[in-house]
Amino acid sequence: MKQFYLRLFTLVLGLALYALGIVVTIQAHIGYEPWDVFHVGLARTTGLSIGTISIIVGVAIVIIIALLGERLGLGTLLNMILIGLFIDLFMALGVIPQAKRLLTGIPMLLAGLLIIALASYFYIKSAFGAGPRDNLMVVLARRTKLPIGVCRGVVELLVTLVGWMLGGMVGIGTVISVVAIGFFIQLVFRLFKFDVMAVRHETLSETLAALRNQK
Repeated sequence: MKQFYLRLFTLVLGLALYALGIVVTIQAHIGYEPWDVFHVGLARTTGLSIGTISIIVGVAIVIIIALLGERLGLGTLLNMILIGLFIDLFMALGVIPQAKRLLTGIPMLLAGLLIIALASYFYIKSAFGAGPRDNLMVVLARRTKLPIGVCRGVVELLVTLVGWMLGGMVGIGTVISVVAIGFFIQLVFRLFKFDVMAVRHETLSETLAALRNQK
């Protein structure tokens, strides 16, 4: 049971850091990463908070991937809920000021991407399942037989376009995010000697079964 709570703490820590990284990239104010262009655009259109929109979009994606037969994990569900809650919390606290110039916005954006990469290490390491958006890429790749990189590129292009049409900020930061996030994730994984391919994610049913057996 102690091991379970340690994994759960690692997951929640990762999700909190992920939300913090998103807020930092948004506050860099030089263009959001693709999904955040979409979230911010929807938030401005509906009047809802960015965190609330993140949760709603996550719920929609989870329903889609579940209908397509993808198995969900505890991490998938908590990712769907907690990142949005943490985003709104950090925004409400005002802990990250908005950059006023490009020269401060770029290093701020890069710092946010590094935080997101570190967050990815923690929540993937917990092995409770991938987030809704990552699962969507896997489902699309499986259904279309296209490389997962192609599926990710198409989806991120679409959400960026829709988000931009709804008022989400697209700029140099968007391009930097697309190019740099993979580099930062690889850097963090190498730093921690973390083999992501060795992780076997636990499904929600497996997690519940393990908890019942430990009682």
